[in-house]
Amino acid sequence: MPPSPDEHVPVSAVIPCYRCGATIRRALESVAAQTVLPREVILVDDCSGDGTAESLRRIAAEYPAGWVKLLSLAVNMGPGQARNAGWDAATQPYIAFLDADDSWHQRKLEIQYGWMRANPDAVLTGHPSRRMVDGEMPSPLPEQVRACPIDRRRLLLANCFSSRSVMVRRDLPVRFHPTKRYMEDYWWLLQIVFSGHEIIRLDLPLAFTFKAAYGESGLSARLWEMEKGELDNYWSLRSGGKLGLMSVLLLSLWSLLKYARRWIVSVLAR
Repeated sequence: MPPSPDEHVPVSAVIPCYRCGATIRRALESVAAQTVLPREVILVDDCSGDGTAESLRRIAAEYPAGWVKLLSLAVNMGPGQARNAGWDAATQPYIAFLDADDSWHQRKLEIQYGWMRANPDAVLTGHPSRRMVDGEMPSPLPEQVRACPIDRRRLLLANCFSSRSVMVRRDLPVRFHPTKRYMEDYWWLLQIVFSGHEIIRLDLPLAFTFKAAYGESGLSARLWEMEKGELDNYWSLRSGGKLGLMSVLLLSLWSLLKYARRWIVSVLAR
């Protein structure tokens, strides 16, 4: 059960849900265990069609009325559009994203929102994640938070954030691509920095994943689809006049080399 209302912060937690009955309880419990709570949690069922919506209703009923809100999309649109739908429904000035198969460190909102409140010009922050196993306890965090701006060059070479780590000001006009299904979070971050906004990395592991970055079942196992998504991100910047041809070719080569390494690691891990 969440703490008392005076411990809430003006954050909407948005969780896209697609056939996530096995993991959504863990994700939501990590939100409810925060040292300071978001004012609302928005679960977006991306037309799962497998009973997920009913599972979400049952779990939401375990929390105080109105704290967990449910949205259901009529057509499966992918995680980007599900996040957009939750974003549109959010009522708070800050939005924090979490995927249904991940979780947060219990101090995530305390630290991340606290930093953004102290730095109100920041439109987006993210942070590292750690791989965990069920039942594992997170390590204690250092008290000092080191913040580092992420410039275009660094972001072009690698996606520095997972969506489970991101907190964004609700008034940011750049939204997720409505139809892109792979590397849509990377596309979004690139659009933000190429629109002139600064993004900040807080150097603390405040979120957890429970599977390998690649090589296991689920979305992250679809290496080639993800690779095509990354290449498409670079070429979309080219078509928008934001990158030159030589830059795109070099970035594509770099991306393909990373893909080859991941493929080898994935094969050896089987």
